[in-house]
Amino acid sequence: MAEKTDHLDDTKGTAVRDAPAPEAKRFKLGSVGTIFASGSAMFSDGYANAAIGPVNNILSILYPAYMTKHNKSILSAIAFAGIIIGQLSFGYISDKVGRKIGMLICTSLIFVFMILSACSAGPNPQVLINCLIAFRFFAGIGIGGEYPSGSVAAAEATENSDIKKTRQQRLFVWATNTMLDFAFAIAWFVALVLLWIFGMHHLRAVWRGVLLLGAIPPLVLLIARLFMDEPEAYKRNSMRHTRIPYWLIIKRYWLKLLAVSITWFIYDWITYPFGIYAGTITAKAVGDSATLYQTLGWGCLINAFYIPGTVVGSFVSDYIGPKYAMITGLLLQAVFGFALSGAYNQLTSHGSIAGFAVMYGLFLSFGELGPGNNLGLLASKAIGPTAARGQLYGIAAAIGKVGAFIGTYTFPNIQADFDKRGQYLSDTGLFWIGSALAIFSALITLAFIPNIKVDFMVDEDAEFREYLAANGYDISQIGEPGFTDADVASGTAHPELGK
Repeated sequence: MAEKTDHLDDTKGTAVRDAPAPEAKRFKLGSVGTIFASGSAMFSDGYANAAIGPVNNILSILYPAYMTKHNKSILSAIAFAGIIIGQLSFGYISDKVGRKIGMLICTSLIFVFMILSACSAGPNPQVLINCLIAFRFFAGIGIGGEYPSGSVAAAEATENSDIKKTRQQRLFVWATNTMLDFAFAIAWFVALVLLWIFGMHHLRAVWRGVLLLGAIPPLVLLIARLFMDEPEAYKRNSMRHTRIPYWLIIKRYWLKLLAVSITWFIYDWITYPFGIYAGTITAKAVGDSATLYQTLGWGCLINAFYIPGTVVGSFVSDYIGPKYAMITGLLLQAVFGFALSGAYNQLTSHGSIAGFAVMYGLFLSFGELGPGNNLGLLASKAIGPTAARGQLYGIAAAIGKVGAFIGTYTFPNIQADFDKRGQYLSDTGLFWIGSALAIFSALITLAFIPNIKVDFMVDEDAEFREYLAANGYDISQIGEPGFTDADVASGTAHPELGK
């Protein structure tokens, strides 16, 4: 407690009490720190989803009789079910309870259930696999909740006054999609390093170690988020203490929400199951008798193809805007996909895979330059106001993950049908589909999704207030105490508004 002192007033001779000495201000993260503390949980998303790849490979070696096609599919897809639940439920929590509390709950869920996944055990391998499936589901809920909580908070923090206008989109991409893409490669690299350390005779230590190390990033974020504050945009524009006018929001934003949701569905439907070509590259590079070392090494290399696309694309998003950066990436991805299909035989002739691997890597990179980087930007900034941003973002992201879930199951069937129609279509059919859908997504983006300029959310929130007032909604209740319109008008607004 601040110390208070008494002294005699020289003119009246009476004791007066000094004002309390100012208390030490608690440490708070700055705007850039808030952006990365909010969005970097996408690393946990990428790591958890990628880690199941090497874990599946190792469990197939340890328990070949139990790792059936059904168990492999469930292990790969169950996290998507949890993610969808988390995206929808935490969208509401993020808007009505708070971004920070949502992020703290999600990070805790990921931390706890990644540890429990690493500790999965049972009297027989099937019970172990069932435990792993259950724990991945609950970890998925935490991962899904990060989308409408962490990513939305990161987007709102990019438009604080101390963030340079020319870096708003770039910082968001670095904190979210770039983190996710690095996690894809790191998960496979961690598995490879652990295999080097423990060897083929201690594979249980390898797969458990891969999952256990996935608990470290959320633990670091959990500590960092304790020093965060709610984004200023949320404090000023939230509807925590009043009714959210959902019908008015739907009437104003439904078309943008639908357009982003469709493009996200297509992107995830193509991207997540497209890892099938990792196996193609590995098989052609080292033969069907590839060792576990070679499989993990190639998996790491192929996932590293995502990184140049997201890093270069982050600058493109600032220079031409997320809408046109997304269209550019989609069209380039379509061009390379069609080129891969047309030149497949030449690229893989005489047992050489280098040309195909490079072209495939560019195909993946342009996917990150386009929708990989910019879907999150568009969903967090372009499709709704701060008051309902978490819920609208959660809906769009959940529809995207439904696409990933469906793609995981439909792609093998599509591939099996192509296999019946000849070797050429078997090898190239998926690229024809992916490229055609990329062009379709580009057209939807061009026609229905607005471009994001600097401080787009600030302007949109102002226009949204005017829209509500014109429709008879009492806007005086919007915002936290100290951030409402009434407080601003009376001059008693929170001092941070002047920063």
